[in-house]
Amino acid sequence: MKILIVDDHMVVREGVRRLVATVATAITEAETPSEALAAFRRQRPDVVILDINLKGGSGLEVLRRLRADDPDARIVVFSMYSDIAYAASARREGALGYVAKSAPSDDLLTAIRKAGRGEPFVDGETALAMETLGQGDSDPTASLSPREVQILHMLGEGHSLTEIAEGLGVAYKTIANTSTRIKEKLGVERTSDLIRIAIETGGGRMLRREPRES
Repeated sequence: MKILIVDDHMVVREGVRRLVATVATAITEAETPSEALAAFRRQRPDVVILDINLKGGSGLEVLRRLRADDPDARIVVFSMYSDIAYAASARREGALGYVAKSAPSDDLLTAIRKAGRGEPFVDGETALAMETLGQGDSDPTASLSPREVQILHMLGEGHSLTEIAEGLGVAYKTIANTSTRIKEKLGVERTSDLIRIAIETGGGRMLRREPRES
């Protein structure tokens, strides 16, 4: 099984490489969206292990581009976030698997094996949160794009709009406009309402330090 590991942390990639060595015949690594797309097109891996947060872009956007390039791409999202909004977004974009980095290592191996067979898998803790909300059908973030979901959850983690703009390497106005668009889609008026929604859809796992109203 050929596996592509996409993560912007070398230590994580090394750990995943050691873990998947028992099931992989070839392993390729990438740390940026452009590297991921190039490696995918060059290697055509059987399974892609993809992080949500990458240098220079969102893993969810990479997921969407990989699926556009190959609708049969088998992708397992491996994320620090064990919440339903990210899992639901990944599923909507076509990911077969979703495993939080806090999950047991066996869950990632199970997700890889299942993805190799074209079967879905979600780690136990995330699956339980999704089941609580009717398998994600009640997820209020369903109308949001991957980047909008990312910004919503950065707000839920306690970041101000200025901090989000700096972290994503974009202009403050871009983030402010996106925040306004998210509010319109979710039918709320205040940033504090977005934080509440982010926390609720995150299963209570996000930081509850409210950022400044921006």
